[in-house]
Amino acid sequence: MDTQNDQAARFRALHVPGTPLLLANAWDATSARIVEAAGAAAIATSSGAVANALGYPDGDALPPAEAIAATRRIAACLRVPLSVDAEGGYSDNPSAVAELVLALLDAGAVGINIEDGAAPPELLAEKIRAVRGAAAARGRDLFINARTDVFLRRLTPADQAHGETLRRLELYRAAGADGGFVPYLTDLEQLAAVTAASPLPINVLFTPSIAPVATLAAAGVARISLGSALCRASLTLVDHAAREFLHAGTYDGLGGASALTHQQVNQLFAPR
Repeated sequence: MDTQNDQAARFRALHVPGTPLLLANAWDATSARIVEAAGAAAIATSSGAVANALGYPDGDALPPAEAIAATRRIAACLRVPLSVDAEGGYSDNPSAVAELVLALLDAGAVGINIEDGAAPPELLAEKIRAVRGAAAARGRDLFINARTDVFLRRLTPADQAHGETLRRLELYRAAGADGGFVPYLTDLEQLAAVTAASPLPINVLFTPSIAPVATLAAAGVARISLGSALCRASLTLVDHAAREFLHAGTYDGLGGASALTHQQVNQLFAPR
């Protein structure tokens, strides 16, 4: 049976520019098993979807203990590698972030996302160094995916975003990151320029305007994440079906013959 370090190595090997890892992000054990059963090579969580499922807003509001417990439940039912979106690490203290990540590793994760947000990029670099050092001291490998929000938050004028993104990615690589996550980088010409110059394999995030997978692959992308989109699509079905039932008294939105059966969902958790 694979060790966690074996799983971390497997996960790292899936990041190939031009042959992107496809991550249909999960938010609980059932969604993770459905995605795994659909053929996913790995599972990643969406911080926003996990937080919402547990009754919290996105944005570092989820108590770390809840994040750890959710990770443990999801990891326990998977065979493929699991990466956890740890937002900003739920702390500005690099030592506290390192302790959190060690707890996520103990819960079964082999990778993390960690983001800079609106904070100085030097703070994220310090967090990455602390995480990498703490994991190494315990003989634990993990894939650190460093998210920079230059495009998402429009942290610079548009003509400076490319250069600032590459500067931050190099800073994070030097600190110990394995991958770079650049949400809201959707312009194909700019994306190809970033992937060509980046010191890290590039992860992009689904948005309604993003190009198809094959086009992103041709641009050199190594990882594509749905983020909270799969969860929101599921909640859209719940919203429509509930409104139809409550106000029209009909059931068409429940999926009919194409809906997963009780037995099929139960079978996801049968011993393997």
